[in-house]
This record gives sequence, structure tokens and C-alpha cells, in this order.
Amino acid sequence: MNKKKVAIVSNSLGKGGAERFAALLTFMLEESGFEVHSIIVNDVVDYSYTGTLFNLEKESSSSSSLFRKWQKGVLLRRYLIQNKIEIVIDSRTRNVLLRELITRFIYRNAKIYYIVHSYNFKNYFPSSVFWSRVLYKNVEAVICVSKAIEEKVKQLYKLNNTITIYNPFFIADEEVVKEVDAAGKVILFFGRLDEKVKNFTLMLEAFSLSKVFLKGYQLHIMGDGNDLEFIQQKINQLNLSGHVQLFPFKENPFNEVRAAKFTILTSHYEGFPLSIIESLALGTPVVSVDCNSGPREIIKSEFNGLLVENNNSQALAEAINRFADDYELYNFCKKNTVDSVKHLSLKTISKQWKNLIHTNQK
Repeated sequence: MNKKKVAIVSNSLGKGGAERFAALLTFMLEESGFEVHSIIVNDVVDYSYTGTLFNLEKESSSSSSLFRKWQKGVLLRRYLIQNKIEIVIDSRTRNVLLRELITRFIYRNAKIYYIVHSYNFKNYFPSSVFWSRVLYKNVEAVICVSKAIEEKVKQLYKLNNTITIYNPFFIADEEVVKEVDAAGKVILFFGRLDEKVKNFTLMLEAFSLSKVFLKGYQLHIMGDGNDLEFIQQKINQLNLSGHVQLFPFKENPFNEVRAAKFTILTSHYEGFPLSIIESLALGTPVVSVDCNSGPREIIKSEFNGLLVENNNSQALAEAINRFADDYELYNFCKKNTVDSVKHLSLKTISKQWKNLIHTNQK
């Protein structure tokens, strides 16, 4: 029996939540019996994947930026035809109307699924509501990674082909059952170093306000991104250089997550943050701001972590101190972490993807 051929089109496979998801999706779809092709626009590959990779950046040769974009479109169309791709799952950011109209023309013979990874809709929808409806209303499905995103899509664009499928975690069983002797006095952030999204200003100000470093705690920030220098400057401004350490990106920071007392998220906005899911799956509670969207659909405050008002450095500082000082609360939350995300395992989410695609093939 011939396998259905699926192409996952993404910006890249490197250093971001949407990119990490695109890599995970290759494993989910292959396990579900599809022939998987990954097509990336930019030449960045950090995450493990399976199936065939087609790198548009490497295949295009023009030195002209405009012509290179046109060339990538031609190469994409040719690849879809030559490999007889039946299904396209578009995981890119999509906010330039003309480009997306051309892309729809390139995809024209395939069944199309679009993913919305973030509550910041400027990354996924043109500014015009009318043209957004034109782009999205006749595709197989608009897949939202949180219920809050799906509700907003329905409200703004009146689409009836939306569905929520959460991001999964993919951690080997032997990693999940590993134990550490005791969590160290480390608060960990891991993810992209992007101030406009992750709001390191809030994180560092709350850490400073908490004075938790006087009890021996360190803040570890792990990741790569354009704002490394900005973060370092902020650390110096707050006189935290002896208490905050910066570490490079690591594909699977499982040992660091397990060894941390808790992880932290302070984003202006998210989609369905994998860092929270992975932290809980590894038995480490999370302190997170209640941003749109994702954290409130994962964290039950005082059950598997602490959820605090966004952009409130004092409230965040108090939450940090609660986990540092209240051993009963901390241990209760830690006990509940792993079971609280079992419904987000790769196996469970894979079934949802398989059911969605197979249902739409009938």
C-alpha cells in the first residue's frame, strides 16, 4: 500500500518553538504511516527530524534577494510536483499578503493545512480580515496550538474549519524516569533569546526584586538569539552579574531542566510553549506569567506550578519566593508535574494529527 505523501513547510528547523514543533511533526506523521518531506525556507537545522529534507536556501543560487525569493517559489513548486506531494502542512509565519497568495497558487493541487503557532496574529494573518478569510476559509483545516488561539481566530475571521491540537513533548522514557538527588538552587529559562517575545526585562527585574539570590539561588538563561547583548546589559544594570549565568542553546536540555528547582516563563505572548510542557514532563514545576496563550491551559496554579499576572514584577517576585521558601507547596506541585502533561505525549498528539488528516482524505 502506497503511503500518503506529506510536506511540512517551515521557516527552518532551528532554535524556536515553531521550528521544534515542525521537527517533532516529522516523527508523528512518519509513525502514523505517512511519507514525510520537510521543506525549509532558511538554512538552519538544529533539531532532529525524520524523513526527507529539502532546503530551499541551499538549492537557490541567486545573489539578488528578490530573485532568490522567486527562485525559492519555483523550486518549491517543482519539488511538490516531482515528489507527488498530496498534503501540505504549512508551519511558517505568514503575514505578507502577496507572498501568501502566490504560495497558495504554488500549493494548488495539494490538500492544505495551516498552523497558527502564536497569539501574535501579525505573524500569521495579513492585516486585512477580508484577505485573511480568502486565504484560510477553503483549506482543509486551520490548526491552532491553543484553545485561546482558536477562539480568537473564530471571533476575528468567522472561520468554521479551525481545530485545536496542542503541541506535544517528545522525551524518551529513559529520560523521563531519570532522577536527580535533589533540585539545586537554580531557576532556569530555556528558549529563544528574543526580548520582544520573552520579556527578559520582566524576568530579571522580578529576580532582582525577589532577593532570592541572597538565599543562594542563581538564574540560568539558556538559548541563542539576537538579544544576548541586551540581556547581558540588563544583568549588569541590575547588578546581577554574580547571580545570573548565560548558557548557549542546547537541543535537549533535559539534565539542566531536571536539576533546576523550577523553570520560568515571562513572555509577552506565546502559542503553546514547549518549554513549559517539557519542564513538567521532566518533573520540574514552572513559574509562568499568565500571557496569551498557552500557560493557563497547561499550568494549574498551586497544583503543578504558579501562574501570575503578566507584566507584574512584584507578583512574579513573590511567586519566585514562594517556591524558594514554601517547601510544602513546592513539593506538592512537583509531585503533580508529570501526570499533568501525560495527555500531551507524542503518542497521544500523533493520534489527533492522524485522525485529522485521514478524516479529511475521505
